[in-house]
Amino acid sequence: MKAAVYNGVPAAGGAHLRIEDVPRPQLQPGYVLLRVVACGVCRTDLHIVEGDLPPLRPRLIPGHQIVGLVVESASDTVLLGMRVGVSWMGGTDGDCWFCKHKMENLCDHPVFTGYTVDGGYSEFTLVRAEFTFPLPQGLDEIHVAPLLCAGIIGFRSLRVAGVQPGERVGLFGFGSSATLTIPVLQSWGCETYIVTRGAAHRTAAHKLDATWVGREDDRPPVSLDRAITFAPSGKVIVDALSSLRKGGVVAINAIHLDEMPAFNYDRLLWGERQIRSVANMTREDAQDFLKIAHDLNIRPRVTTFALEDANRALLAVKNETENGSAVIVL
Repeated sequence: MKAAVYNGVPAAGGAHLRIEDVPRPQLQPGYVLLRVVACGVCRTDLHIVEGDLPPLRPRLIPGHQIVGLVVESASDTVLLGMRVGVSWMGGTDGDCWFCKHKMENLCDHPVFTGYTVDGGYSEFTLVRAEFTFPLPQGLDEIHVAPLLCAGIIGFRSLRVAGVQPGERVGLFGFGSSATLTIPVLQSWGCETYIVTRGAAHRTAAHKLDATWVGREDDRPPVSLDRAITFAPSGKVIVDALSSLRKGGVVAINAIHLDEMPAFNYDRLLWGERQIRSVANMTREDAQDFLKIAHDLNIRPRVTTFALEDANRALLAVKNETENGSAVIVL
């Protein structure tokens, strides 16, 4: 099969991936083989190939926002021909303290699609059957792909932040994940305050009817109940914290983060303000969000790329040159 392969060393000029002919995966008990239809390109993929996240394998096929058709199955529940989605959490041990307490996102021995195991930048991929999600018929392959990580993790961020209906919620950074939280927040009657760099992102926020939109150094005109940061920047967390009311929460939606600058405790954190990190997602998050996405008819803006253009897709994510999510279509 054809696959875009990362050989473990970041490459000059952004050409991190090579298109190669590799062996098609062999079916194993408890797994299904998917013919990949589409795979969203996530900023986490960029962190992997640029070395921000430590390499865990000498060779890797990235990609964890996978839409595929089941062509071989060793499962009694995931049947041939089913259209399913696969996300970042590709498996858990099921036995650790976290798994037994309904916190599988914090599993001690997790499997990460496109990081600890091969992902979806390929014609076929092998995945654990119990970590696939049947996709509602109303969601087409290209537009559902970004929902499978950016959408799910954005939704989990709302949960981690403790967002309640009718609250004032700030989104700091406005990439793919943030844009997919807007319709959910609006359906809950929340006001949305967007702080982001880049005129294109601000334009997109206005088109999505955000309550208020500001530049990266602006502050929302009201005190926020909750804030979620989407940029891998410690400074942005301090900016979000400075916008909170007493008792408010900042949720950090980032798998990689630079250093957080020093900040004034009495002025910013005191008053029972909280900083929480968002780590991975659970299958329950995925199922709940996909139902909401279907009910609200969430259809993200996408730009499609061929598998041979996977490096160009990663650069588009890095440089934020596309209006919306990047999706590799096979």
